[in-house]
Amino acid sequence: MAKPLVQSTGRRKRAVARVRLRTGEGAITINKRPFEEYFPSETHRTLATEPLRIAGAAERYDVDATIDGGGIAGQAGALRLGIARGLIELEADLRGNLKKAGMLTRDAREKESKKYGLKKARKAPQYSKR
Repeated sequence: MAKPLVQSTGRRKRAVARVRLRTGEGAITINKRPFEEYFPSETHRTLATEPLRIAGAAERYDVDATIDGGGIAGQAGALRLGIARGLIELEADLRGNLKKAGMLTRDAREKESKKYGLKKARKAPQYSKR
């Protein structure tokens, strides 16, 4: 496999995507599996490839990613951020368009930690008067 032009990282919730961009014809591989097989939902595929469409670079670069942690939606979001960060390393003039579209903002929302004496982060045990 050819040496990557650029490597970048994207995170969302508990998911981490390590993305490598190479010059090519638009093939996307995730964890050594085809893109359509890894993300069967059209919604998640659209979300993940949004930076490539905005940049007009869908057919110019091959994307090879390693994703772990989190759920399917978080992984798609992490991949989106990783691709966007990689694109601005390759073509700095794309930064304005990607920033305006919100592709470069890390979604910092995380799961709230559980508190002692409670069942979850905020859910308390059922109150009994007697």
